[in-house]
Amino acid sequence: MAATIHITGVAGFIGTHVAEALLLRGDRVLGLDNFDPFYDRSLKERNLAALSAYPGFRFTEGDIRDEAGLRGWGDGSPPDALIHLAAKAGVRPSVADPVAYADVNVSGTTRVLAWARDRAIPRVLFASSSSVYGGNTKIPFSESDPVDHPVSPYAATKKAGELLCHTFCHLYGMNIASLRFFTVYGPRQRPEMAIHKFTRLLFEGKEIGIYGDGSSRRDYTYVDDVVEGVLGALRAPPGYRVYNLGESATISLSDLITLLEGATGLRANRRFLPVQPGDVPVTCADITRARAEIGYDPKVPVAEGVERFVRWYRQDPNPSTVGGGDR
Repeated sequence: MAATIHITGVAGFIGTHVAEALLLRGDRVLGLDNFDPFYDRSLKERNLAALSAYPGFRFTEGDIRDEAGLRGWGDGSPPDALIHLAAKAGVRPSVADPVAYADVNVSGTTRVLAWARDRAIPRVLFASSSSVYGGNTKIPFSESDPVDHPVSPYAATKKAGELLCHTFCHLYGMNIASLRFFTVYGPRQRPEMAIHKFTRLLFEGKEIGIYGDGSSRRDYTYVDDVVEGVLGALRAPPGYRVYNLGESATISLSDLITLLEGATGLRANRRFLPVQPGDVPVTCADITRARAEIGYDPKVPVAEGVERFVRWYRQDPNPSTVGGGDR
């Protein structure tokens, strides 16, 4: 039987991939997005154009901070689940504008959770982040590790979102899972993220700025694997749960650029820059719990994922020219 799923941030990178997977399996998707100007609106509009080809998709332009707008979101059908992906994204931009990040990611999430409570939605998924682990030196990161020392406003807002989810579960009996995404990449990736940005700079023949000495390591996670994790979390045990969605493997920034050189056939012009506030030296996911409870089983190693991304980039008729950070 087809489910009715509401998704905030539906026009974004992860949102469009999740929505498409749900639509392909026959579910109905009611999406919300405010076209935050963090990057070019036209990129999100292209994403929505593809989703609009599915008869089960309905879109509403709106902001999660707008209580009246939230009340009008939907078509009267009882929702089976809410996937809350909307947020101001990025570690470095949050250092420059912490107030806006708190407003959207904390106040907005509170309103979304209250909206879900009032509609008695059976299942809520919240998009958290590996950044909540801060400068954790225990590798790999486990969901049971302390996450009390975030090192950026973005990370702090995601930690706050998790606490709100736990509180709503405790007070109102809601079933909520917080999903800690580990550097998701793939087709339609945000243009300021490392793999997208570095690929663009390689094709443009421009230098690649590397913050630090290139030894920082990330657990890059291909978007198809993350989507499977999100769909699996719709079947999570009741109550409040937290899951790492990563590849459980890391690669250094320097080695990542080497992979991109191989995939593009181009030589990178590297420029080393000071480490930026909010950056952490390593991220790496322990995915034992996600494997056991929601059947999470990532299959795309970073070398293969980079090849896939570059093939998509070559075929994209309008590659983005938006700059930004490298995370």
